[in-house]
Amino acid sequence: MKKYNFNAGPSMLPREVIENTAKQILDFNGSGLSLMEISHRAKDFTPVVDEAVSLIKELLDVPEGYSVIFLGGGASLEFMQIPANFLIKKAGYVNSGTWAKKAMKEAKHFGEVVEVASSADDNYTHLPEIKEIPTDIDYLHICTNNTIFGTELRKDLDAPVPLIADMSSDIMSRPVDVSKYTAIYAGAQKNMAMAGVTVLILKNDMLGKAPRELPTMVDYRTHVEKNSMFNTPPVVPIYSLLETMRWCKAQGGVKEMDRRAHERARIIYDEIDRNKLFRGTVEESSRSLMNICFVMSDDYKELEKPFLDFATERGMVGIKGHRSVGGFRASCYNAQTLEGVNALVQCMKDFEAQH
Repeated sequence: MKKYNFNAGPSMLPREVIENTAKQILDFNGSGLSLMEISHRAKDFTPVVDEAVSLIKELLDVPEGYSVIFLGGGASLEFMQIPANFLIKKAGYVNSGTWAKKAMKEAKHFGEVVEVASSADDNYTHLPEIKEIPTDIDYLHICTNNTIFGTELRKDLDAPVPLIADMSSDIMSRPVDVSKYTAIYAGAQKNMAMAGVTVLILKNDMLGKAPRELPTMVDYRTHVEKNSMFNTPPVVPIYSLLETMRWCKAQGGVKEMDRRAHERARIIYDEIDRNKLFRGTVEESSRSLMNICFVMSDDYKELEKPFLDFATERGMVGIKGHRSVGGFRASCYNAQTLEGVNALVQCMKDFEAQH
């Protein structure tokens, strides 16, 4: 039976990315050595990092004056590292979901944190309305897509202060005006690579302004100056990122990814809105294209487990919703196929027909 991967992350990758990475794991560039055992400073691997950086800059049209670096530790480490490098006295955070809230918690270790907007009182069923951005904050931090609750800010804010974004779950799914940001960071295991590497896009002239003496590993300047090679980088995840960026470019780049994201989401949301058994959990204007959350309608709550079992038997993988929301979550990152989307929709229709 064919499996359809709707996991929220680590997520599915294009098949050719998996196959090409697997070949290099067996024999990297004909060297007779595995990608897993070569030196990260080997002459054959340095071009991997250089090309990966170049493709990210090309695909996102990163302007001059920005660096792209690869780090370990996941986006959760950046919850600490971002304020360590950028918070001088006070920072503003938009509390739009679980990960934004976690980022706020870590920032409080380095200075005052202002909650600029929040949708917590409504269990994050919509994006917070940002009525006013304080001008006395060092930066405004946003999370553009919320994997758990299924909301997404699919545009670039105009902010009167430096803007920093956690784009872990929607980077590379749409064009981004990088010039509006001081920093963008993303755990790569949604749209960019296998798990194990974090991508940062940093505005160079904003580095080094924090009033604290930073540990060497925490200071972003360390990694910018050493081209991500200050310590051993996650070699295999970076290679899988390179292959994914090659795939993304060959498919038509982020404009094509954006088109596909809208198409996939429209098909599933249309079925959620049509099908009497299901209802969406997010206000329509805030619906994510990456993580589509839905539950059983109130009159059919007892059918939640039967539908999960039904869908699992049909090959749907990873559609169980997060415990904070319940129900179901269909994650549709860049590698998700129309075949998978249509298979899920057919599942919903067939289950409705039975009930």
